[in-house]
Amino acid sequence: MTRGEVESLTNVWRARGLVPVLIAVASAFAAWALLLPVVPTAVIDADQPASLAGLSTGVFMLATVITQVFVPKALKTVGYRWVIAVSSLLLGIPALGYMIGMEPAPLLTVSAIRGVGFGALSVAEAAIVAELVPLRLLGSATGIFGVVVGLAQMVALPSGLALVDVVGYNAVYIIATAIGAVSLAACFAIPTIPTPEPDAETTQSVRVPMWHLALVPALALMFVTTAYGAITNFLPVSMRELDPVSGAALAGVMLGALNFAAMISRYVAGRIMDRRGYPGTVLIPFQITAAIGVALMAVILFMQLPAWTMLIAALFYGAGFGGVQNEALTLLFYRLPRHKTSEASAVWNIGFDGGTGLGSAVYGMLVTQMAFAPVFGIASGVIAIGLAITLLDRQLGRHRVVEVNNLSARLKAVQAPRHYPRRGR
Repeated sequence: MTRGEVESLTNVWRARGLVPVLIAVASAFAAWALLLPVVPTAVIDADQPASLAGLSTGVFMLATVITQVFVPKALKTVGYRWVIAVSSLLLGIPALGYMIGMEPAPLLTVSAIRGVGFGALSVAEAAIVAELVPLRLLGSATGIFGVVVGLAQMVALPSGLALVDVVGYNAVYIIATAIGAVSLAACFAIPTIPTPEPDAETTQSVRVPMWHLALVPALALMFVTTAYGAITNFLPVSMRELDPVSGAALAGVMLGALNFAAMISRYVAGRIMDRRGYPGTVLIPFQITAAIGVALMAVILFMQLPAWTMLIAALFYGAGFGGVQNEALTLLFYRLPRHKTSEASAVWNIGFDGGTGLGSAVYGMLVTQMAFAPVFGIASGVIAIGLAITLLDRQLGRHRVVEVNNLSARLKAVQAPRHYPRRGR
């Protein structure tokens, strides 16, 4: 596949390799989401301490984030197909290791290995989507990517524990392994992606450190996902306080609604980017929407409002959460040169996973010192800090050189001719 083929595309669905990539994406995130609630529950059912259950997820996420730092180099060295193939194996097959038992050594070892696989897959799959389509179709492609991820999680998250009740833990581990194998099979239909060469420098080229371009989108995403860490960990417990009878069940509905809203808003944000020709135009409205959603959660808990009102808050946050995800991803792809696509994907994934993990840890400590309502209030304030940074960035950096070969950037670099008044002889 050549860059010329990619640039000639007029429809995102005609991108060669997009369908197998989406199949690999769906299977990878389904294999991850299926076991996300299952493994901690299995640890507790095996009479192990709850702290070990939390540590298993923590080790998984730590391995994921550390791996994501090194994936761009691996993609440039061995290519997308090999990275996706090997990481699919690391995510899927080690799940069978949970059948050994829930003792700390095998549990944490398996979790770490699977975290490496998931970290590599998440970066590679997001980056390859940007490689398969031209910049003008990037919004639609990332929006579709978000829908596939959202659907996989919506189906797999509640299915894991439901399957445990029917077929038992070991059978679910086998199912997760089989789902991971689908990603491995799909990668063989992915075309070879040529390694992009750095754009040729000219006398007018300006070297800009990558973090200057990536920092604000990454922070916008991280501050929003810290709230996601708080919500996924503490919304069920806080809902039980609102409604001791059905609060826990309602929390599952709220989380489902949140993810559904996020899936829709990711796609909408992508379509808006394609229509306007550049990303970032709806980042601030989505940040505001997310902050309002978490603030509503705090108000509902503080005022002890009916449990069903939490649905409104969940939809608000979910819409903002999904929109910010897509805006941050497309901004990173748009701001960084084409040959740094994998780095952009790594920054986005580190921001997402790091923010979620940081939120889980920090807000978890705060919950031991205060009620749930002020914790959610603080989470809303953190999103507002990200909003303030975005507003400041918009004022200070409206004109950025995002690619050396960007026509707009080249025109701005050309100095206008000077006109001098004629003097008489």
